[in-house]
Amino acid sequence: MKRALLFKSLAEKKVQCLACCHSCVLSLNEYGICRVRKNIKGILYSLVYGKVCALAIDPIEKKPFFHFFPGSSALSLATVGCNFSCLHCQNADISQYPKENNEIIGEDYSPKKIVDIAKKENIPIIAYTYTEPTVFGEYALDIMKLAKRAGLYNVWVSNGYFSQKTLALIAPYLDAINVDLKFFDDSLYQKICGAHLNPILKNLQELKKRKIHLEITTLVIPDYTTINDQPQKIAQFIAQKLSKDTPWHITAFYPAYKMENIRRTTLEELWKIYEIGKSQGLKYIHLGNI
Repeated sequence: MKRALLFKSLAEKKVQCLACCHSCVLSLNEYGICRVRKNIKGILYSLVYGKVCALAIDPIEKKPFFHFFPGSSALSLATVGCNFSCLHCQNADISQYPKENNEIIGEDYSPKKIVDIAKKENIPIIAYTYTEPTVFGEYALDIMKLAKRAGLYNVWVSNGYFSQKTLALIAPYLDAINVDLKFFDDSLYQKICGAHLNPILKNLQELKKRKIHLEITTLVIPDYTTINDQPQKIAQFIAQKLSKDTPWHITAFYPAYKMENIRRTTLEELWKIYEIGKSQGLKYIHLGNI
């Protein structure tokens, strides 16, 4: 447990979390939407600092990053918790664990220990992934600072819902980020993920302004991602608001968590979206999960 970096004290010992765009206001002993931040005696605490629930060595392409040191390995880590509640989450066993089990699990790893493992194994990249790194931002930031001093690279795999304050903290140490642009429809973001679209679009543009290497992933859920011209709108947004050089990963959906009744994405559906991206002038479109 560690005092949170980003919060505002309010009347009656309430606090407002400033880590992500939910901006949760918490009374005494209340948790944030992520269930890993809690108001204790009028101070916001991270309950997952140093509590690693997943640690593995992955190819950087698995994150997925195809244009950031391809062929390299990344030491990937996560704590439990997420500020989204995606009905299709493939990592729900850890991302939703605190919400469904009302407890925090994980093995203790100091930031130094994480960096020491990467150095010992000669791994050049540390990836904050599997769950949303924003919710363990204090822990991630401390690792990132040590990693940067050690000559290592830091990459995030994120839902893009972090606050501008969080981005300002991590930007000096963040080398690359892959952001999930799940839909281009606010009502679907609310229904499927419990969040909103616009903050993510703003953050994507801010990342581009800061010249942080950016790749985007869109999971193609049949009859959800494919309605209301969303692929066209996503491709247009990337081409017009970011750049045509921005890599776009379009990945196949497999039934998972609370969307096990939805069919898999077909290869033909992915190729149609690929052609839509190409029609907008996108240079780097990658099919995934096939």
